[in-house]
Amino acid sequence: MSGGLADKIASGGRITPAQALKLFKSDDIFTLGELASITAKKKNGNKVFYIRNIHINPTNICVNRCRFCAFSRSRGEAGAYELTIGQIISKLKKVRLFDEVHIVGGLHPDWPFEHYLEMLAAIKKAFPRTGIKAFTAVEVDYMRKKSGFPLDKILQMLKDSGLDVMPGGGAEIFDPAVRGALCPEKMGGGDWLKVMRAAHNAGIKTNATMLYGHIENYGHRVAHLEKLRRLQDETGGFQAFIPLPHQPGNEIGGRPSSGLEDLKCIAVSRIFLDNFDHVKAYWVMLGEKLSQVALRFGADDLEGTVIEEKIAHSAGARTRPGLAEEEIRLMIEKAGKRPVRRDFKYRRLR
Repeated sequence: MSGGLADKIASGGRITPAQALKLFKSDDIFTLGELASITAKKKNGNKVFYIRNIHINPTNICVNRCRFCAFSRSRGEAGAYELTIGQIISKLKKVRLFDEVHIVGGLHPDWPFEHYLEMLAAIKKAFPRTGIKAFTAVEVDYMRKKSGFPLDKILQMLKDSGLDVMPGGGAEIFDPAVRGALCPEKMGGGDWLKVMRAAHNAGIKTNATMLYGHIENYGHRVAHLEKLRRLQDETGGFQAFIPLPHQPGNEIGGRPSSGLEDLKCIAVSRIFLDNFDHVKAYWVMLGEKLSQVALRFGADDLEGTVIEEKIAHSAGARTRPGLAEEEIRLMIEKAGKRPVRRDFKYRRLR
């Protein structure tokens, strides 16, 4: 890595896509980690955030068949399921402590848009102080198509029913050729960005993701990150970026990405996305120990307790389905960082 580029990063200068590509190609992982750590400290000091949350996947019945997904099923297929709203509330009531409900699921062919509104309203009524992070851009766009309502009305109705923030899933890789090979039935990258722009304009904060380690190359990754940075310059509506390593237990197969490649992706993302406040090490996919190391490579968020996660585990993730709050805090402390319990807006909670 050239001294000029390192000095530019250390001083807080914005790097170009070409420079980001050089970072991805660099084998100097230790300097890269140090520079990403410097960038993270400028954003959040020595703090690492986590949340007490529970993941709810209401159904795995889905009209799409993305090649990287091992979660989706057709109605009547072995393993297919759909939770009623009552069953969702019962699941939540069995969990003692949580500050956020995270909801993503399949594109159910029969559920009307009103079902999602009722789901949000029922959860908010039962847990009025709990934040609801729900529905990817893909799910929201599917609601638009099924209901016939314009996108801005869909988002406002979801917000009025209890939606607080949106997750960043469905972004995958924006490049059309790669996306066509991975998930030809799914909305295009431009449409994903359109939904997120509309959400931000409606006052709904969101996350953003990138699925890597499958058939993409470094150039595809940089182009993906650049589009996210441009939209963040425009709206400021993204809260966190989450790089998601591909899990090979699906049609694409292959091998899991290496730990070095995962750390490099965290570090380059932290450096390039200078207008994002947070970069998350998603322990569900990275694993607990590598996520802990990622806290020294630019990550400042460890997701949360999760409790129950189905989508990544269906594709081969071998992590536990959830962690205790004490385990998360210990992971952070052992990495030399200060754990901060947060809410869905990254406000500190005692």
